[in-house]
Amino acid sequence: MKIILHLRNQPEKVKRHILHVLTIVFAIILLFLWFYSLGKSLSNPDLRVKASNDLKPFFILKDNLVGGYKSISESNEEAQQ
Repeated sequence: MKIILHLRNQPEKVKRHILHVLTIVFAIILLFLWFYSLGKSLSNPDLRVKASNDLKPFFILKDNLVGGYKSISESNEEAQQ
């Protein structure tokens, strides 16, 4: 309770500074925990296969976009010649 009473008596600028520091500290802790759990889950072979299957539509979309861009640029080059 003494800490809370001490903080209440501080100026607004100090309170905001403490708030920002605590927010950054908790964000770093959360990011660390997230990276740690991500590393454990990505080491699971079953999850790697599932993630690979989940990403296949995006690879197809990327290939379609690249192919479309190439066909447009090739047709523009032919028209200029």
